[in-house]
Amino acid sequence: MLKGSIVALVTPFNSDGQLNEEKLKFLIDWHLKKGTDGILVCGTTGESATLNHAEHKRVVEIAVAHANKRIPILAGCGSNSTREALSLTAYAKDVGADYSLIITPYYNKPTQEGLYQHYKKIADSVDIPIIIYNVPSRTGSNILPSTVARLYNDCKNIVGVKEASGSLDQITKLMTLVDDKFLLFSGSDETILPVLSLGGVGVISVIANIMPKETHDLVDNFLKGNFKQAKNMQLYLYDMVKALFIETNPIPVKSSLGLMGLIEVNLRLPLWRLSEDNLSKLQVVLKKYKLIS
Repeated sequence: MLKGSIVALVTPFNSDGQLNEEKLKFLIDWHLKKGTDGILVCGTTGESATLNHAEHKRVVEIAVAHANKRIPILAGCGSNSTREALSLTAYAKDVGADYSLIITPYYNKPTQEGLYQHYKKIADSVDIPIIIYNVPSRTGSNILPSTVARLYNDCKNIVGVKEASGSLDQITKLMTLVDDKFLLFSGSDETILPVLSLGGVGVISVIANIMPKETHDLVDNFLKGNFKQAKNMQLYLYDMVKALFIETNPIPVKSSLGLMGLIEVNLRLPLWRLSEDNLSKLQVVLKKYKLIS
């Protein structure tokens, strides 16, 4: 069963804006050494919105091949076009990804029935475990607990959800509608512990990009019943979590990785580098956590 700290991996680019394949492999190896439990590529943090389809497929292909079954690979496969999402999911299956993470269609704001039909079409067409990704602040679309539960009950390969609605009430309601095989992941680093307490099995995480061991340890301690240690780690990480959203994700986390000397800080427009003021604030927090000197 997939569980633990799943890093929502950044996509490293060269200074000319092209995919840096060697750095992508380097980051995968780094996470393996640091105890990360799974790797998501081509998510929001991976700047999926500005990857063309060829690049998107290449990132998934590299991640699967380089990981070589040493760690589960989740492929972000969402789109506001069901045909495109289906095509990306089929490719992820073909190259050997372990899971497909599919964000709710954005901008076109489908009804709950439209969301159901979107996911059911993909699930019926591609035999790969699918995790629904709900992040209304990004998509303008909130998939409700009843719709998630309906999909889970109707589609054998829809196995869980990454919940980033920010509503513990919504998450609690969902967990009353599913069984204990359902995979609930926190989609927000500040709510890892509360989500775990409701039956969650892990987090799909931004902060794990820069603090992978600590994020793993938080989840691992909770799942082993070491609740005080998990609570202490959640509180310890709070300031760093907030700093990583000082501007739009993934600008701060890529900036952090750059300051740590792990990648070059290259973003794709319309994302732009941190303001000087926020960069100074980020450096202060990174120093507090001894991530830079």
